[in-house]
Amino acid sequence: MAVHLTRIYTRTGDDGTTGLSDFSRVAKTDVRVAAYADCDEANAVIGTALALGGDVPDDIAEVLQIVQNDLFDAGADLATPVVADPEYPPLRVEQDYIDALETWCDGFGEGLPNLDSFILPGGSPLSALLHHARTVTRRAERSAWAAVEADPERTSVLPARYLNRLSDLLFILSRVANRPPHGDGDVKWVPGGERRRPPASRTSRGAGGSAAEQRR
Repeated sequence: MAVHLTRIYTRTGDDGTTGLSDFSRVAKTDVRVAAYADCDEANAVIGTALALGGDVPDDIAEVLQIVQNDLFDAGADLATPVVADPEYPPLRVEQDYIDALETWCDGFGEGLPNLDSFILPGGSPLSALLHHARTVTRRAERSAWAAVEADPERTSVLPARYLNRLSDLLFILSRVANRPPHGDGDVKWVPGGERRRPPASRTSRGAGGSAAEQRR
């Protein structure tokens, strides 16, 4: 599908509204707009992971590039209210998008050690960025479900389901990105009672006074 953009600014949104794919106009704060905007943000974070994540393994890079295209499709779906018998069938997320995510989840998850703790974002740059993408994707999913709740007759549930599964895949890929030789394994959460804290004398006062004083 070719897209031709002659200029970026239009001034039509200066009144706080934006156009949907069916040419209707809604507030820029509309839940549907929030949903596809969050998809765009998730896509940007994945792009950052590919650009700044270091030596991204080819198999992960290939999947993430497919996902980036899928997220554009999801945004287009959310931006297009469902109508019966449209004159021109719009781009929609299909079940096979979700099936592909599940296949990748199974493939990349094979061989990972079983979890015995929650995992902290971090480790290798790629893993940390994929965790960031995962959390933005979770927000996009919540926004997509909010759009479904607000307009259930005209909003497909498949983008929300896709985003749900995508966050699972990104979690798995973040773990893969911390496996040797790319990282040192999962960064595990240590519950409060098990953490060793530095002596109070090292943290309560410094050159600038106590932590409480510094917050005044």
